[in-house]
Amino acid sequence: MTKLYYQFPETWFGDCMPFGKDDKFFLFHQRDTRKPGPFGEPFGWDLAVTADFVNYEDCGAAIPRGTDEEQDQFIFAGSVFEAEGQYHAFYTGYNRDYPAQGKASQVLMHAVSDDLYHWTKSKEALTFYPQEGYDPDDWRDPWVIRDEEKEEYLLILGTRKAGPKTQQTGRTVKFTSKDLKDWKFEGDFWAPDLYTMHEMPDLFKMGDWWYHIVTEYSDRSKMIYRMSKSLDGPWTAPKDDAFDGRAYYAGRTFCLNGQRILFGWVPTKIDCDDRKNFEWAGTFVAHEVYQREDGTLGVRIPDTVWEAFGERNRVEDFVIDGSNKRTEKVIEKACGGLYSLEADISFTEGTHSFGIRMLENEETQQSYQYMFRTAENRYVFEKNPNWPWFDCMNIGLERPIELAAGRTYHIQMIVDDTIATIYADGVALNARMYERPGDALSMFVTDGKLTVKNCSVNIGIR
Repeated sequence: MTKLYYQFPETWFGDCMPFGKDDKFFLFHQRDTRKPGPFGEPFGWDLAVTADFVNYEDCGAAIPRGTDEEQDQFIFAGSVFEAEGQYHAFYTGYNRDYPAQGKASQVLMHAVSDDLYHWTKSKEALTFYPQEGYDPDDWRDPWVIRDEEKEEYLLILGTRKAGPKTQQTGRTVKFTSKDLKDWKFEGDFWAPDLYTMHEMPDLFKMGDWWYHIVTEYSDRSKMIYRMSKSLDGPWTAPKDDAFDGRAYYAGRTFCLNGQRILFGWVPTKIDCDDRKNFEWAGTFVAHEVYQREDGTLGVRIPDTVWEAFGERNRVEDFVIDGSNKRTEKVIEKACGGLYSLEADISFTEGTHSFGIRMLENEETQQSYQYMFRTAENRYVFEKNPNWPWFDCMNIGLERPIELAAGRTYHIQMIVDDTIATIYADGVALNARMYERPGDALSMFVTDGKLTVKNCSVNIGIR
């Protein structure tokens, strides 16, 4: 089990509906028991509260699921917000038995609370049934904001057009309301015809820009975003339109005291096998979202998480010379199950690649690694060696990054049990590692020189 990242014992962390109040973040989320597998036992929303993403208070069930005969047999994702003198939760009621009965399996529902801990399901007719022409079994994950310019509430949700599931008709649709009671369907909000489905839509403003986030699972199976100066669009794609890779999913954001956090989860792999595919739910990992000068978004480690490792244990500056070959340097021989790495690195002109190896066996040289491929302007997560082919299913575990000789890159990395998380100048990538060939940490370079400064390795947290 992880020692830093959050996962309630004997359950797997599903979609998160974040909220913040005073100095605390409220993580409304699903807990899957994996009995017998993902979506085996029905679930509602549970609640965990934290002020630092290191220490969590378990508050148990927040909105319990309904009976097997009710619409909310499962409670899928939604959003929590404060308005009209109360806290509101709009959520997706899912009943897996309804399609066989000729009923829509997914319908939007509503609950209210006075304290965020105790919730009452609304008895009013506030359901949002799938509209004509849309898939009644893919209609979920509502997100509500206040549109101050139009003085109304805006609710968006993820869906797709009716038809074969292979068609890329995923879209975000919208409803509007003046009072949170009477809602008007306004049609498509963003319909790019790029994905088979839009999940977990999010909408927020930072500075002069609006940002629309969706999670998709037909292209790269990851979170992407678009940006616009207006809620009415047009929504344009930045050069790098993602926050992480395949192993970070279904994140929602919330801004508290000027800090916007992305609440996503790192999925497990089937049978805890490196060679198999990712499956639904896993472990919560927080990214802090920040805005670059050009309006694009980057992510970084929340300060409270990094500070949990205590005062940094510095490593003397060094240079790795890999001229005409690959050369590595072991930084730490025994890292254990939880540690962090920080360094400023630069490479010389003509360098082919460089990277970081984790869980390395110094004798066999087996390890996992983040490999930065300079000519390709990207970095990937992989096994080393990836043999016998293939020894690690890593499709989607890569990120684009502009790699220039002589430029300094700030690297931060956390390894917590089977999860590795790296940040390189605001570009993040999570991964899972299920085998443990060794316990060493090293850096390497191929056909060039790597200069490493301000390096530190901290084992365990305070």
